[in-house]
Amino acid sequence: MLNHAWRRLLTAVPTLLVLVTVTFFLMRAAPGGPFDVERVLPPEIEATLAAEFHLDEPLWRQYGRYLVGLARGDLGPSFQYEGFRVSELIAKGAPVSAIVGFSALLLALSAGVGLGAVAAIHRGSAIDRGVMLLALAGLSIPPYVTAPLLILLFALGLAWLPAGGWGTVSSVILPAIALALPQVAAIARLTRGSLADVLAAPYIRTARAKGLPERVIVLRHALKPGLLPVLSYLGPAAAGLMTGSVVVEQIFGIPGIGRYFVQGALNRDYTLVLGVVLFYGAVVIAFNFLVDLAYGALDPRVRPT
Repeated sequence: MLNHAWRRLLTAVPTLLVLVTVTFFLMRAAPGGPFDVERVLPPEIEATLAAEFHLDEPLWRQYGRYLVGLARGDLGPSFQYEGFRVSELIAKGAPVSAIVGFSALLLALSAGVGLGAVAAIHRGSAIDRGVMLLALAGLSIPPYVTAPLLILLFALGLAWLPAGGWGTVSSVILPAIALALPQVAAIARLTRGSLADVLAAPYIRTARAKGLPERVIVLRHALKPGLLPVLSYLGPAAAGLMTGSVVVEQIFGIPGIGRYFVQGALNRDYTLVLGVVLFYGAVVIAFNFLVDLAYGALDPRVRPT
C-alpha cells in the first residue's frame, strides 16, 4: 500500500497535465470570451486587449505559453480581476475554503462514525433502521438543496445564525453543515457495514466470552479495523467537499476559491478557472496520498516488510 502511495504521487504531474490540458481546451471551446460585455467595445480596443493577453495568437501557441509559465510557477494574470495574478486570488481564497472544507470534514467524520457505530452495535434494531433511513435521506439531498433550507430555518426563521458572509465563527456553521450532510450519510453507511462485520468476527466473540465490556470491545478491538473502509473513502470525500464548496460558497457569499471558480467560469476568465482546477487537482492528489500512508499505518497487513 505504501509503494502504491508513492507510485500515485509520481503520477501526479502527468495527471495534473492532463487535467490542465482538458480544461484549457474546454474553456476555449465554450462560446464567448473574457472581454464580452453588454456594451460593444471598439474594434481597436478589443484588438489591444487580445494582444495584451496573447488571445490573438493561435490556440496551440497560447497553450504552449501557458505551460511555460506554469513550469515557472506562474498561473498568469486574471482577465476579470484587474491587477491581480491568479496565484494571488488563490492564496486569498484558499484559506477560506480550507476552513469551510475541513470543518465539514471533521463534522462528517465525527457524526458519520458515531452514527454508524451506533447502528452497527444495534444491528437489526429500530435504531439501526432509523440511522440508515437518515443516511439514505442525507445521500439523496445535494448541498445546493440543503443550503437554502438551512438558511430559511436557522437564519431567516430562528435567526440563530447568519445567512451568509464571512468573518465570524458562526458564519462557518451553516456552510459546513450543508457540505457535511451527504458525507455524514456515506460515512455512517460505511462504518455501519464494516463495523458490523468486525463485531461478528471470531476474535470479537472470543473477547466477549472472556467477559470484556462491550465498550472496551468496540473501542479497543473493533473500531480500528472497522474504520479502514472509511479511511479509504476520505480521498473521494475530500474531493466531494472541495467540488461541493463551489456551489455552497456561492450560495452563502463566502469569498473562497469556489466562488472565484464560478465567477471565472461565467466571465470566461480562462487563467482563473485553470488555476483553480489545478489547485483542486493538487489538493485531491495530496489528500489521497496522505490517506494511503495512513491506511498503511493503521493496517499492518499493508506495511512493507
